[in-house]
This record gives sequence, C-alpha cells and structure tokens, in this order.
Amino acid sequence: MQIKTLALAGVPFVALHAPAYAQTAQNPPPSPQAAIAPAVPVSQLVRQVDIPYRQFTLPNGLRVVVHEDRKAPVVAVSVWYDVGSKHEPKGKTGFAHLFEHLMFNGSENAPGEFFEPLKEVGATDYNGTTYFDRTNYFQTVPTAALERALFLESDRMGYLLGAVTQAKLDEQRGVVQNEKRQNDNNPYGLVQYKLLEGLFPAGHPYGHSTIGSMADLDAASLDTVKDWFRDHYGPNNAVLVLAGDIDLATARPLVEEYFGAIKRGPESKAPPAPIPTLPAPKKDVMQDNVAATLLLRSWVVPGLNDEDSAALEVAAGVLGGLSSSRLDNALVRREKLAVQVGANNADFAQLGQFTIQTVVRPGVDAAVVEKRLDEILADFIRTGPTADEVNRFVTTTVAGRIDGLESVGGFGGKAVALAEGALYSNDPGFYKRRLQALSRQTPESVRAAMRKWLTRPVYALNVVPGKRPAYEEAKRAAADPVKAAPDTPFQGTRGPLPPVGEVAGLNFPAVQRTRLGNGIEVVYAQRTAVPVTEAVVSFDAGVAADVPGKLGTQGMTLAVMDEGGTTNLDSIRLAEAKERLGAGIGTGGSNDRTTFSLEVPSANLQPGMALLADVVRNPAFREEELGRLKNQALAGIQQELTSPQALAGRVLPPLLYGPQSPYAKAQGLGDPKAVAALTRADLVAFQQAWLRPEKAKIFVVSDRPLAEITQLLEQRFGDWRGVGAAGTKSFGRSQPSAPKIVLVDRPDSPQSLIVAGLPTQLRGTQDLLAYQTANDALGGSFLSRVNTNLRETKGWSYGVRGSFNQAEYAAPYVLSAPVQADKTGPSIAELRTDVRDFVSTKPITQAEFDRAITGAIRALSGNFETSDAVLGAMQSNDLYKRPDNYYATITQKYRGFTRDQLADAMRRVIDPNRFVWVVVGSAAQVRPQLDSLGLPVEVVPAAAVAGGAAPAPATPAATK
Repeated sequence: MQIKTLALAGVPFVALHAPAYAQTAQNPPPSPQAAIAPAVPVSQLVRQVDIPYRQFTLPNGLRVVVHEDRKAPVVAVSVWYDVGSKHEPKGKTGFAHLFEHLMFNGSENAPGEFFEPLKEVGATDYNGTTYFDRTNYFQTVPTAALERALFLESDRMGYLLGAVTQAKLDEQRGVVQNEKRQNDNNPYGLVQYKLLEGLFPAGHPYGHSTIGSMADLDAASLDTVKDWFRDHYGPNNAVLVLAGDIDLATARPLVEEYFGAIKRGPESKAPPAPIPTLPAPKKDVMQDNVAATLLLRSWVVPGLNDEDSAALEVAAGVLGGLSSSRLDNALVRREKLAVQVGANNADFAQLGQFTIQTVVRPGVDAAVVEKRLDEILADFIRTGPTADEVNRFVTTTVAGRIDGLESVGGFGGKAVALAEGALYSNDPGFYKRRLQALSRQTPESVRAAMRKWLTRPVYALNVVPGKRPAYEEAKRAAADPVKAAPDTPFQGTRGPLPPVGEVAGLNFPAVQRTRLGNGIEVVYAQRTAVPVTEAVVSFDAGVAADVPGKLGTQGMTLAVMDEGGTTNLDSIRLAEAKERLGAGIGTGGSNDRTTFSLEVPSANLQPGMALLADVVRNPAFREEELGRLKNQALAGIQQELTSPQALAGRVLPPLLYGPQSPYAKAQGLGDPKAVAALTRADLVAFQQAWLRPEKAKIFVVSDRPLAEITQLLEQRFGDWRGVGAAGTKSFGRSQPSAPKIVLVDRPDSPQSLIVAGLPTQLRGTQDLLAYQTANDALGGSFLSRVNTNLRETKGWSYGVRGSFNQAEYAAPYVLSAPVQADKTGPSIAELRTDVRDFVSTKPITQAEFDRAITGAIRALSGNFETSDAVLGAMQSNDLYKRPDNYYATITQKYRGFTRDQLADAMRRVIDPNRFVWVVVGSAAQVRPQLDSLGLPVEVVPAAAVAGGAAPAPATPAATK
C-alpha cells in the first residue's frame, strides 16, 4: 500500500504504550556479570559497515550509483529528487508532497495506477516519501523485472505531464487533505505546526510543514502543478540508485536506454536557509485532547554536513535517546516525575533541529518537571557525557546500521544510505564518514558542541490537557472532488512496457530443529548476509493467557521484566549492558504467544545471549520498579482514551470474539482499576504459570552455525526447570455481538475511524491461503476494491484495508477505514456494498485473480530478503502447524488455485450482514449519518471505554 511517510522535524513520538509483556527464575543461569564488559570495540563494528558502490553520470545529468549484492534475485530501484518542501514558495506549500501522489497516478506510456504494473511483477517495498530536502520513489523488484521498473521510473521522470489531468489533480488533492486530517486527528497532532512556527521566521524554507496548508492545496491549479514539475523533476536533479542483484556492466546500458533521452531541466538550487537564533527564550502553551502534559524544548542547529552534527547526535542520544539516558534515569526511573522522555537531533541537508520531549506523569505539577528538566540539561551542558555514555550510544547506532545492511531497498536499506549521501553530501559513501565521525566523538567534543548551540535561546512548547481550540485548517469544509470531464487517454510514444523474464524462485533457508537438555525446542535457520543474530524465546501464552478480572497482568509482568532489571542488574545497569553490546532485547506478544527477543551483532553474541537469559530467567520484580511502571501504564491507558486507533482497538475485540473468548482480553494496556491494584505476587504468579520452559520454544536466525548456537543456548537455558502448575487456556464457545454500530464519541474529530469486524468459522491452524489470496482483491492491497473506492474514486480517505486477523483459534475478517467526518455514514454504506458485491454479483475477476497470484509468486524473494522476515515466518509456521518448508512450497499452492475456487472460498466465510461496526468520531456530526443505515446505534463516551478514567497515580515526593 502506498503510505506517504510525512516526516516532520521535531515532532515527538508520544504513544505512551508501555512496554509489552513477561518471568522470574526458578533455576537461575550462570551470572551474566561477564556480559557487561566483553563487547568488541566499536571500531571493529564500524569496519563491518560497508556498501561498496560504483557510479556514473549520464550526459543529461542523471547521477547513477550501483551496489552489487547477490544474496537474493532482487534489485532495489530508488530515485531521489532534489526537491522537497523547503523549495516551496509562499502560496505553494504542500506542492512537493502533492506531486509525489500525482506521480503514482500513471504516466504517458504507462497510464493508470503506478502500482498495477509493480504488483504484477512482484515488487516489494514500493512507495514514495516527501521531506524538507527531497522526494523519493522506490521499489524492490525481481531481477527479471528490472527493465520494467526502469521503464516506469524513467517514464514518470520524462514523460509524465501528458497524463496529469484535472481529474487526477482533484482526486489526489482530496487524498492528501485526508492524510492531513488523519495526522491532525491524533493526540498532539498539531504540535508540528506550532513547533515550526515558533522556531523559524516567516518565509524560512524549513518553516512550514511538508503536508502544507489546506488553502494552498485548494489553490493548486493544473498549470501551477505542471510548472512545478517542469522546474524540479529533471534528470539533472535526481539520483538513481540500483542495489542488489546487479553490476555496473549490466546497469549502465539499461540506464542509458531508458533514461538517456530525457532532457535536462532547470537546475534545482537550495534556497538560502540560515540557522535562526531566537532573540530571547520563547514559550508557548497550547491545549489539546491529550491525557498528559507534553514539554518540548527545541533549537535550530547545523545540518548533517557540519562538523558539529555528529557531536549533537551523540548529545541527543546520551541525553534522551538511550534507554539509560540522563533524562530517563533522572525523570522516569529515579524521580518518577515523567512517564516518557526523549531527545533527538534531526539533521537535514542545510540545518538541523535538536528537540527534547518530556511527558509529565499525570498528577505531577508540570512546573516541577520543567524546573528539573532545565536543571538536568544545564548540568549536562556544563559537564558533558562520560566516555562510557558516548561509547554506548555509538555502539547502539552502529549495530542498528549493521542490521539495516541486510535490506537492499525500502525505507532504510543500502539504497537509502547511498542515495542520501549522494543527494545531501555529494558522496554516496557519506554513511561511512558519518559512522567514523561518531566513533571519534569524545566527552569534550560533545560538550563543546552543546555549549555552542544549546546555550542559545530556547523555544519551549507545553501541550496541556484541555479542549483543542478551533483551528483554521479544521474550519475548511471537506469537499467532494470536482468531477472533471473524463480523461482523454494520452497516446504514448515509447511502446509497451518491457516484458518480465523468468522470475527466480524463492530460496527459503533450510530450517533445522533440535532440543536442549531440558526439552526446549530450538528452531534454527542460517543467514549469512550480515553478521547479526536474531533470537526469540516464544512462550505459549499471549493475550489469551491474561488473567480474567485483572486484564493488563501480562503486559505489566513483561514491562517489569523488560524495564525493571534482574536479580543481577538493576534497571539502569541492565539498560547500560544492552547498549555496550549494541543489543536489542525486548518483549512482545500476540493473541497466542508471548516473546522475548534478542538482536545483536554476532561478534557480541555470547554476552548478548547471557543477557537475554538473565532477563528471561532472573527478573527481580522490585517493588519500586513495579510502582513506576504501573504509573506509566496508567498514563498510557489514559492516553489510549484520546487516540482513535487505541479506542477502536479496545472496543472491537469483545464484540468480535464474544466477551468470554480469551481473545476478547485484547483491551489495550488493560483495565485501569486492575492495573492499579496489581501486586508483585500477581506478576510472579503469572510468570511462573506461563513463562516457563515447558511452554517455550526458541527461534534463531544467525550467520553462526547451529552447533555454536545450540551450545550457547544449552549453557544459558538448558538447566532451566519450571516450578508449580502451568497455566492453561480454554477456548469454549463464545457469542459474538449481533450486528450493530458502536459509536465512540470523540468530539471535534475532523475524521472518523471506522473499524468493522466479522466473526468467521475459520481458525488460524487451517490452510487460509485461498482466503488471503482472494482478499487481495477485496481489501488486502493498495489496488483492492475498498481502497480504490474510498481513496482513489471518492477521495474520502487516505487508505482503507481489510484482512483476516489470523490467530491460532480464530480468523475474523476486519476492515479499517479512516474517513473525513462528513462522509462517515456514506463510507459505511460503500463498504457494505463493496463486500456484498464481492461475495455475490461481482466476485473476484480474472484480472484481479491473475494479479494476486502472479504478484504473490514473484514477490516471494523480496518478501523474505531479511532475517527478520525469515524469523517471523518460522514462528508463524510453528504457531499455525505448518511444515517448516511451507514457503519453499507455496508457489505450487498458488499455481493450483482457480478463480472459482477463490470466489467460493470468500462466499463461504464472508457474510456482509454479520459485521459489527465501531466508529470513533464526533457524535454530534456523525450520529445523524449512522441512523439511516438500518443498524442499531449505541453511543459510548470515549472516557468510558476503559470503565472510566484511569485512577490517578500516586504523587511521589520529588527527589534529586
């Protein structure tokens, strides 16, 4: 699906979703104290980061970078244009992003949606994004389809404007405006605008959001957007990166063939973008429909090519980026004044933005937190970081880059690193220079950069709970797209799309199984593309194992295990130990499983495995950590009651599965009253019943051989024994809700979130491939009927999806559609019609069938390019009782389907009349639209979804 990533400087991620789930040790493994020290030097890790490349430039100015990686028969094609929102003059804000959308709507020689020919060839990771400095388009395609991708990218670079019509402009303008409404509708959704306004003087290139203003989008005419394209999208303003199963000798003639005839355009010039310094400190306060006060501190600083940028990145990491950051340790762990903190140095091509965020714990005086925040920052600037803090941050950063090297494209793979360097720094190898610069940082260099840039006047913004004031953007009524005259097909001049050769089949790695001495099964696959090991300890628990009457027990158990330290390491020392290794250790879960995961450079595998075992087997469940994390969870629950997605996620499961189903326990972070009352004994009881060796399996994907992995696991887990009785699950009959609409009243919402669920008789352990393949046409892809209708045809939504939510004992069908508020009722009517037609008079067509089957087969190599994808497939195969070679044989299954077989499968399980609908929106505007749909309507206040507001956390005495 085309998801436009609208990254905005300094906008905080404020989700307040506490760490997921959890265990204590009955038979503790050997002490992991040795795990703290023996990490390899960061310089050794930096040497492992290498993306060799070759490059050339066409006579028309197109710069081409080629990286060869033969691990899979796929090639990443990534085109980056030197045009972003910073190039937009007054009155044309949002044009770069709007044109990003238009360039997916077909070109002169490839009319129709850009996704159609990409889907046909099995492309993966295909999308486009816009930011301050650039617009990019990317896809990973089978090697045999490379010419098709080059034709498409060159056609929209050199042969686009004949296909840009008034109808397409109106259509995509509506989509973009709904994307804006969707972003604005979230808690803290207006922070981005206020922050940019406070930091930059009027007219500064970086002073407006990438999404632009409603007024400017409304004013965009066909002539102005065409002029925008002519001025910015020439080959001389672009970088093309080809990474993967390709070499220079093959790439050059292909690029010359498809891009060589495109004429140069005007040279894109970076607008003057001085670094502004406020004349004096400035503070603003804004109200929003949020559960907790957010404190922001921000400065404009130098961009990524400045010598101080690396030092500022380290400063942000040590101050608020690491789990063991200064702000985390002081404000969250020790003093318990905040529930979330963070710091980030967003470095752009011409300048950067250094931002600190703190979410005040409900019940705490924000003024107290502000004072402590300023004191901590002042002390940090005065004294600087320690050498160990610098090393931990750099190690963590480099480890993340090593892991990212496994992907050739997408949002963050090797093609991205090369393209960013070429476009922003005139050096595709800038990624390595940056890592080397980070590794050279010292406490003094970081302190010097902070003294230089962070002692300037600060812009402070406090977002406080309250009624969001009416704002200009929301006053603009949503309008239906103007129905322009039908498009006249443009006669292209380049001939048909290139044919696709024989696509190589999937080479899924061989999966091996063995057992430890205590019977724990180990499921292993070897991948050698990067020197990284990923492991998951999976327990047969999950949401279904949560405690009736105490919902949130599992989540709190895992939060304390993940964040609260072990019997060997307190919470701070545990976080520091992970960072010294560059190890990611975390918890998670699904309806059926609870997991502990490890991702670590294989050079640090032995101490990393020791640390994982310590977390899994030796949780301390310290009372002070339990109190802290309960307060965070309660704040998170309050925040869930302000979020459209979280509200819908709480309301739907009991309706969909029936209130007695174990899966109905999926109630966000839990019952606030139950969470507030949880004791240490509750957590220990859950851990001993569910997170025990008899319920465990260990999944590993690594470049290291199975014998080495097994030996390490045997040392750390092989002597583990459970104590007491194990927990059990009961999946008896439970009655789902009768069809109705539950309207969750969230006043003043510019959008409504529609989520609909249909119980089916399916179970996840059945073969669901036919149903999932058929759903590609109904709701499973960007080209699906529901998305095409509400997004592309009606212009009422930014994106609509439908899928089977597969769990071990159930597989309901769920639709999700965020829509503009004034089209809530009509959108439900359209969705009902789409579903009804699909299972009656308009079943899957031959074209939809061919697209789904061919695309799925050809996409297999791209889908399983990374170890993370393989690890997920191994766990799914095990959970759903599929053979380990399931994906190695799936092509034959696809080829055995018929169109009638898929149509019949959907008719058997989809009953359009049995959906239950949840709508999160403004009842005053939405209720009249729903009353005409012929279904009972129940209205629930958002605050009542979790049984009323969460209990107020206890207020501790502030400490220093």
